[in-house]
Amino acid sequence: MDIKQLKFLIALDQTRHFGQAAVLCHITQPTLSMRLRNLEEELNLVLVKRGQRFEGFTEAGERILAWARTLLAAHDGLQAEAASCRGQVVGSLRLGTVPLSSFNPMHLLAPLREKYPELHFQLSSLSSEQIIDGLSRNQLDLGICYLDQVDASVFDVIELGTTTMGLLHDTRHFRFEASSLPWQALAGLPLGLLSKGMHYRQSLDLSLRTRGLDPNAVLESDSSFQLVQAISAGICCAVMPLDCGMEDLSEHLRIVPIEEASIHSPIGLLLRRSEPRSGIAEQCFTEARALFAQIPQA
Repeated sequence: MDIKQLKFLIALDQTRHFGQAAVLCHITQPTLSMRLRNLEEELNLVLVKRGQRFEGFTEAGERILAWARTLLAAHDGLQAEAASCRGQVVGSLRLGTVPLSSFNPMHLLAPLREKYPELHFQLSSLSSEQIIDGLSRNQLDLGICYLDQVDASVFDVIELGTTTMGLLHDTRHFRFEASSLPWQALAGLPLGLLSKGMHYRQSLDLSLRTRGLDPNAVLESDSSFQLVQAISAGICCAVMPLDCGMEDLSEHLRIVPIEEASIHSPIGLLLRRSEPRSGIAEQCFTEARALFAQIPQA
């Protein structure tokens, strides 16, 4: 058994496709299949369900996959620790972040990139529940999520403030003269909404219901990028977080604050307390603590 076989196994889990996993690992598909069969023979277990195509992992495969992630994280942590001993911060930081909040993750990544030019980032857009689970399973190094479901005994937390909201629109299709809008101004407007089940959507629905408003939802998506595309096309407006940077994506985008519009649960940066956790994660969390200590909280 070698570390590459474990990387191949995890690549197959990520892509759910033999050919795509081979491309991800920069090898041929026959080589990938052969190395995975070698791993199965060595463990005397069937790990992968095979048919005409990839059909998933066996129960044993899922259990081995969990260990493979732990071993690879430890391997990456060892490499990062060795680099840290040499005074370097190199490797990849796996960061999960909720798609919508009043915190732009680039405010963290930009200063980290400037200070550590050899550091790379793997950024995933996930729900708060997925981020907590990913941190617990060692699939993520750091997470930015809402804190109402976070167990502070399990995670180190840096609170990043409260999410406030406004109406994002394209000035070529909609125009609002007021400096802020009451919730009632949204009545009848075509709105684009994040898919149900996301924390942000749940908080938005609650805000609308408590004010007796039934939104005219003309579009729903699990992608904030697609919402911005729909706004730019004039299909809808959307209730988006203030200070998330979306209005900077186009000269035609504007966001008008909505009065008394905020999400009760604050947003925060999380680091798992239990080992293994990489030196990269610890160093970046320390840098974030120093960075955001200088910024007034909302």
